[in-house]
Amino acid sequence: MTIAVTGGTGFVGQAVLDEAGRRGLAIKALTRRDQAQREGVEWVRGDLHDAGALRELAKGAGTILHIAGVINAPDAAGFKHGNVEGTRNVVGAAVTEDVSRLVCVSSLSAREPQLSDYGRSKLEGEEEVHASGLDWTTIRPPAIYGPRDTEIFELFRAARWGIVPVPPAGSASMIHVDDLARLLLDCASAAEGSAWSGRIFEPDDAREGGWPHHEIAKAIGMAMGRQVWAPAMPALLLKSAAQLDRLFRGDRAKLTPDRASYMVHPDWVASSERRVPSELWKPQIDTIEGLADTARWYAAKGWLQANR
Repeated sequence: MTIAVTGGTGFVGQAVLDEAGRRGLAIKALTRRDQAQREGVEWVRGDLHDAGALRELAKGAGTILHIAGVINAPDAAGFKHGNVEGTRNVVGAAVTEDVSRLVCVSSLSAREPQLSDYGRSKLEGEEEVHASGLDWTTIRPPAIYGPRDTEIFELFRAARWGIVPVPPAGSASMIHVDDLARLLLDCASAAEGSAWSGRIFEPDDAREGGWPHHEIAKAIGMAMGRQVWAPAMPALLLKSAAQLDRLFRGDRAKLTPDRASYMVHPDWVASSERRVPSELWKPQIDTIEGLADTARWYAAKGWLQANR
């Protein structure tokens, strides 16, 4: 069975293609620019708003694994364009080309759509999938870390200086990108009408109750060989810092006002009611070890240089 993948050139998508290669799976992957040849991967040139490219991507596939999405946009319209309209276009291609299954990668932020434009767009994207009539599964990952990540990387970079500011009191779940990749391919390879079908799952690293924010910071500090101070930033201060990051880094800002709006929420712990059954999938990577491996990868690639 061929699996069609959107977002195959991104952080999660590259881990998925690596895992697919280890499994010998046939992949068709959407790309906006030319890519080097990769064994087992057929690249399809286009994006989420190119109807012809999406039909070509879907043609002959048993499942579409929809990873692509917008995590940073200047306004609500930008999130809607990428995460709602883009998902609607993927659904349309799946229906047109008689694809039997669609696996949608969403976000825990969809649980609280009132907090951010991003979360609202992810929920609306889910609704497009759930109303499609396709055999679907939705995966809501928590904070994803691992090699190639540019988001949690900011905390590793801060840890070099011994201080990692964190949101107000609260907890979050985490998952290594390689564990997530295994989950997504297990799910995408499942047959129509299986135990995966018609369900929303919230995977994590199996740490009960998630990680209090200050413990995440200290674990990252440990991975960097540093003891860090992890001051909790009041919500107002965090939102002000987001305004400054947007001002100084523009489109390259990581702490945006929209992101700050959901970061201050105290509970981003994966739901036990939506845990992936252990007979279907289990995480394999201990987070302390995974963070250390990630820090070594950043160092080897020169990402922790002062000028990055």
